[in-house]
Amino acid sequence: MKKVLLLLAYSMIALSALGNEKVDVVSEVKAYYFHNTRRCVTCKAVEDVAYRALKELSAGKILLQSVNLEDKANKDLVNRLGVKGQALLIAKGDKTIDLTTDGFLYARSDPEKFVQKIREALDSLI
Repeated sequence: MKKVLLLLAYSMIALSALGNEKVDVVSEVKAYYFHNTRRCVTCKAVEDVAYRALKELSAGKILLQSVNLEDKANKDLVNRLGVKGQALLIAKGDKTIDLTTDGFLYARSDPEKFVQKIREALDSLI
């Protein structure tokens, strides 16, 4: 009986450590929405849906960073990620997933499908 309890205790510790590891991995994921100063309704919808989806899907651990392409203070980030125009990117380390096309296709017409695309991207990075 003592061995069973000891084994159970070790199992619980191992499982809790694995749970903490996933939180650390989630904190390494970054999300960026690159945009121009002037934005259309669809551009704003992409940002709004992506922001809400990321917040909900990651329990608030991944927040969308809105980056104005025309602001010179953002030049280093824009260059580092190789952004040429409006873009929605989710990145972890040197892996980047571009969701720009999905965002512009679905943010207004089918937001749930867009949220599903974001979920799939996150799942592939975590």
